[in-house]
Amino acid sequence: MAGANVKTFTTANFESDVLKSEKPVLVDFWAPWCSPCRMVAPVVEELADSYVGKMVIGKLDVDENGPIASKYGVMSIPTLAVFKGGMLVDKITGFRGKPDLVKMIEAQL
Repeated sequence: MAGANVKTFTTANFESDVLKSEKPVLVDFWAPWCSPCRMVAPVVEELADSYVGKMVIGKLDVDENGPIASKYGVMSIPTLAVFKGGMLVDKITGFRGKPDLVKMIEAQL
């Protein structure tokens, strides 16, 4: 489902690929059955292509990685969260258009 520049985050790689990343990381908390998640997926792929080398962008399936979603207070999906220096620094919940996501990303670069 994800494009070439969209990483897949899991319980196994979340600490190394998100929390210990030298670059800011945008995590799309999603599930396959979520219609708004499928609507935001192409936007996430565009952003991943646009921010190569500046930010890591990926997706985390909340059904398969529930403890991580719970740890970061993800109650509704899609939730898009930015991690920087191992900390959650910003998040938005619900479908948002590309301008809102670009604004959130640019604030952390």
